Amino acid sequence: MSNLIPLLVGLLACIVFAYLRSGLRTWSIGVAVAIGAAGWLAGSHWLAIALPLLALAAVAVPLNLGDFRRARISAPLLSIYRKITPQLSPTEQVALEAGTVGFEGELFSGKPDWNALLAQPKPELSVEERAFLAGPVEGLCKRIDEWQITHELADLPPELWDYLKVNRFFGMIIPKEYGGLGFSALAHSAVLQKIASMSATVSSTVAVPNSLGPAELLLHYGTDEQKNHYLPRLADGREIPCFALTGPYAGSDATSIPDYGIVCKGEWQGGNVLGVRLTFDKRYITLAPVATIVGLAFRMHDPDKLLGDVEDLGITLALIPRETKGLDIGRRHFPLNVPFQNGPVRGRDVFIPLSQLIGGPDMAGQGWRMLVECLSVGRAISLPSTATGGSRMAVAATGAYARLRKQFGLAIGRFEGVEEALARIGGYTYATAALSRATAAAVDRGERPAVPSAIAKYHATEWAREVSRDAMDVHGGKGVILGPGNYLGRAWQGLPIMITVEGANIMTRSLMIFGQGAIRCHPYVLEEMQAAAIPDYGTRLRAFDRVLFKHIGFGFSNAARSFVLGLTAAKIGRVPGDACTKRYYRKLNRYSAALALVADTSMLVLGGKLKFKEKISARLGDVLSYLYIASSLLKQYEDEGRPVTDQPLLAWSFHECAWRMQGALDGVLRNFPLRPVAWLLRALVFPLGRREVPPSDRLGRRVAAILTAPNEARTRLIDGAFLTPSANNAVGRMNALLPEVIAAEPVERKFLKAVKSGEVGGLDFAAQIAEAEAKGFIDAAERQLLEHVRAATFEFISVDDFDSAELRAATTKAAPNALRSVA
Repeated sequence: MSNLIPLLVGLLACIVFAYLRSGLRTWSIGVAVAIGAAGWLAGSHWLAIALPLLALAAVAVPLNLGDFRRARISAPLLSIYRKITPQLSPTEQVALEAGTVGFEGELFSGKPDWNALLAQPKPELSVEERAFLAGPVEGLCKRIDEWQITHELADLPPELWDYLKVNRFFGMIIPKEYGGLGFSALAHSAVLQKIASMSATVSSTVAVPNSLGPAELLLHYGTDEQKNHYLPRLADGREIPCFALTGPYAGSDATSIPDYGIVCKGEWQGGNVLGVRLTFDKRYITLAPVATIVGLAFRMHDPDKLLGDVEDLGITLALIPRETKGLDIGRRHFPLNVPFQNGPVRGRDVFIPLSQLIGGPDMAGQGWRMLVECLSVGRAISLPSTATGGSRMAVAATGAYARLRKQFGLAIGRFEGVEEALARIGGYTYATAALSRATAAAVDRGERPAVPSAIAKYHATEWAREVSRDAMDVHGGKGVILGPGNYLGRAWQGLPIMITVEGANIMTRSLMIFGQGAIRCHPYVLEEMQAAAIPDYGTRLRAFDRVLFKHIGFGFSNAARSFVLGLTAAKIGRVPGDACTKRYYRKLNRYSAALALVADTSMLVLGGKLKFKEKISARLGDVLSYLYIASSLLKQYEDEGRPVTDQPLLAWSFHECAWRMQGALDGVLRNFPLRPVAWLLRALVFPLGRREVPPSDRLGRRVAAILTAPNEARTRLIDGAFLTPSANNAVGRMNALLPEVIAAEPVERKFLKAVKSGEVGGLDFAAQIAEAEAKGFIDAAERQLLEHVRAATFEFISVDDFDSAELRAATTKAAPNALRSVA
C-alpha cells in the first residue's frame, strides 16, 4: 500500500495546484516535491517514487521548454485551430467589439472576484432626480386614465402629450447643454418603472425617445450641426422621433434589410444637391404615426461612384423629416390592445441630401456599428425597467387583494395554492428589480453591457410574464373582466409585446446571450482568435502559444474546482458576506467553475458546430444568466445594508436561480452529442449527483407573508411603483386600506363565530352586524371598523359591466395588406 502513496499524493497535488491556479512551473515543481516527500515519508520503494516522477517529467519538461513547446505543440495546434475555427463575418465582428465586459466576465472565469463586485459604488439618485420623480412623474401618474387611453381614445389624450413635452420626459438622456434633463441611467430606469406601474402605453411612449433612436444616435455620432438643431427640439417635444429598422423581410436579422438608397443628385429645398434616393418598407415602428422625424436604417449604394470607389457602402442611418415628399406615414398597428403609437413607415424614391445622414457623409456605411454600439445601452434600461415597474405593482395589488378577498371565511392568501403564486410573484419581482438595477448601474459606470442587457431583456420580461400570470390567477374574475376598475388586464394582454420587441426572446436566449458571452466574457477565447489572425507567423505563433497554454491551465483548473466544490457541496473557500450569504457566494463559485468547464469543453469538442446547437447554447446562456442574476441579488442585499427582513426574498430568489442553473447544466450534459465526453463532464460537475432543490414550501410561505402585510421588506419591494391613493389609482387605494383590513380581521372572526353559532341571526350583513353589537359580541368602534372595511373592499372585488352598445367598435374597417404595400 505504501508504494501507491507517491502516485496518489501526486494526483492529489495535481488537483490542489490546479484548484489554486498555480503557474506551470509552480505546478511542475510542487507536484514533484509532493511525490518525493510522500514516498520518502511513507518508506515507498524507490521505483514507486521514480515512476510517477518520470511520468511527470515526460509531461512537464516539454511544456516548460518554450521553444520546443512552440515548435512541436503550439505550431500544429495553431494550424488546426485556424482550419476549424469559423471565421467571423464583419457584422459578427462589429457586434462582438461593440460592447464592454463588466462583472459578467468574472462569472466566466471559474473564480469570481467578489470583492470587485462589492467595491462597485452603490447606485443612488441625485437630489434633482428624486425631485423629478416626486414632482413631474408623480403628477403624470395622477393624470393617467388607463381605460380612457386603452379603450376610449386608443391614444394618450392631448393634455397628457403636452404634459410630457413641457416636462421634457422625451429628453431624459439628452444633456442639459442641449435642453434635456441629463439624467443617469438609474433615474431613467426609475422614471420608467413608476410610469409602467400605471400604464404600459405611457411608459412605452416615454421609453422609446430615450432608448435606441435619433437622440441616442445623434449624441454619439451626429455632426455638431445636427446636434445643435435636433437635440433641443427632441428634448422639449417639438420633434417626436421614431426609428425605422424592422421590415417584412428583415426582423431580428437586421443586417439583411432590403431597404436601399441610391446616391444621386436631386432637389432639396430649392437646390440641386448630392443625396440619396430611398425606397423602404418598415413596420412595427413605435411612435411612427405621430413622429415628426424618422430615423431610418437602409443599405446605401453608389453605382455611379459619386462618393468614391466603393459601390456597396453598407448599412447607413439617416433622418427624414415627416414632410419629406414621398414619405408614407401615419397609419397605425394595434398591438394587443395596448395602443401606444406604432405603425408602418414606407417610401419610394424619397430624396434626402447627404447632410441628413446621421454623422454626415463620413458615417455612410457605418450604420450597423452605430446600432449595435447603442442598442446594448437602451436595451439595458427600457424593457427591464418596464417589467420591474409592472411587477412591483403586481406585488402591491396581489398581496393586498389576497388579504382582503375572503373565501370560505378565510383570506385567499391563506390557501397554499395562492401562497405558492404569491411566493413566485415576490421572488421573481425581487430578482427582476435586482437585475434591472444592476444593468442600469453598469451603464452609469460607463459600460456598454451587451451581454447583461440581453440577459436583462430576456429574464426581466419572461419573469414579468410569470408574475402577471400568477397575479391574474389570484385575482380570478376580477382580473378577467375589463373595464375602468381592472388594473391587471391590459398589462397581461400586452406582455407578449415585451417578449417580442428589441430582439425576440427565443432568439435572445438561443443565439445572443451565450453566443456573445462565450467570446466576449471568456478570458482567452477572443485573445486566441485575435492571435490566430496576426499576419506575421512568428508573432502569431508566440501570441497563440502564450494564450493557448493559459487557456489549457484555465481548463484544468476549472475541472479541478468544479469537482472539488461539487464533492464538498461548495462548503469551502474564502468569500465575503454574512452568515446568511456566505454559502450563496460559495455556491456561485461552484457553478462559475462548472460553466467555464462545460463551455470550454463544448467549444473544443463541437467547434463551429456549437453555433448551430442552439439548445445547448441556450442552456449554457441560462447558466451565465442565473449567475449574473444571483450576483445582482447579493449586490443589492449588500447595498441595502443586509436587511434581515429581506432574507426570505433573497433566499427564494437565490434558490430558484441555483435550481435553474443545475437544470440547465444537466440539460447540456443529457443532450451533449459525444456521450463519453458528457459522462466525464457529469462526473466532474455533479460528483455527488444533483443536490439543488427549488425553494421550499416553508420558504414560500414566508415570502407570501411578506406580500400580504405591511412591513419593511414589502415597502422596499414595491418602492418605485405609483402607490398614491388617488382617484385614478385603485391599487394605491387598496394598498392604503391594507392595515385596516388586517386590523379588522380579529373583529371579523368574532363576528363570524357568532353568526355561525346561531347566536346572531338575520339574512343580510346590516342586520347581522347590528344584532352583533346589540348582543355585545362587538362594540360600536368594532362595528364601525367592519362596516368601513366591508364598504371599502367592495370596490376592489367588484367588476365592471356595460351596455352592449358601449362595446361596439366605432370603426371596423382596415385597409388590406396589399393596398398598403410599396412593392
